[in-house]
Amino acid sequence: MKEKQLSERVEAASAYFKQGYNCSQAVVAAFADLYDFTPEQAFRMAASFGGGIGRMRETCGAACGLFLLAGLETGAIDGSDREGKAANYKLVQELAEEFRRQNGSINCGELLGLKPKTPTPAMPDERTEAYYAKRPCAKMVESAAEIWAAYLSKK
Repeated sequence: MKEKQLSERVEAASAYFKQGYNCSQAVVAAFADLYDFTPEQAFRMAASFGGGIGRMRETCGAACGLFLLAGLETGAIDGSDREGKAANYKLVQELAEEFRRQNGSINCGELLGLKPKTPTPAMPDERTEAYYAKRPCAKMVESAAEIWAAYLSKK
């Protein structure tokens, strides 16, 4: 493992989220150096996945970050590599199941307790004490980072 211990990466993911980065950015940036990315590159790569993908409240951004990491780890780079694609998809499905087991869902809207099809504006909410108190997002970021750290430790 490179410089940082896995537990430090979970803490880094949480810290990134608390600095204002979205849930997906926080998860990916905490592990970016393992894949020769800078935090800035990770922030850009994962930028669109916050708020359940572009604040549409679909797949949780923290889970999306987890899946982005799975692609960096096991993603097929040859378009005809069916076995490689299958191995990556299997890993994503396993990670999704673990995230779902720990948190009850991988759907952002469900995790936030929103009614189905609740429209949300594109403008993100201001990060205040009230924001952090009412949302489970920090917990989702930590959960995704812990799941990835556990995967890496078993590898």
